[in-house]
Amino acid sequence: MNEWLLAFLFTQVVEVPIYSVALKRFPWGPRLAAAFGASLLTHPVVWAFVGRYGGQGYWPIVAGSEALAVLIEAAYLRAFAARAAVLWSLLANASSLGLGVLCRFMFGFP
Repeated sequence: MNEWLLAFLFTQVVEVPIYSVALKRFPWGPRLAAAFGASLLTHPVVWAFVGRYGGQGYWPIVAGSEALAVLIEAAYLRAFAARAAVLWSLLANASSLGLGVLCRFMFGFP
């Protein structure tokens, strides 16, 4: 399986449940679609940016691109009137990044 696709699916598995709680005022269908859309907006860009510029100074590039993803996803959540959008976005992105790093260290993927 394509490495980006595996990382994207992993991100969605981690972040969609978190964003679903943030968007709890919506019915399940729209809630899941909106939750899926948050990292759909940012994951391809972060992946491409880190892949292109992350060779030297990998962690600063990751930190910068993840910070940008947090801000963009928070703005996206605010468009759905989510409360504490920045905190939800920070939680979702820190969770997927942290679990991703842990899984890569322990199992070699995603």
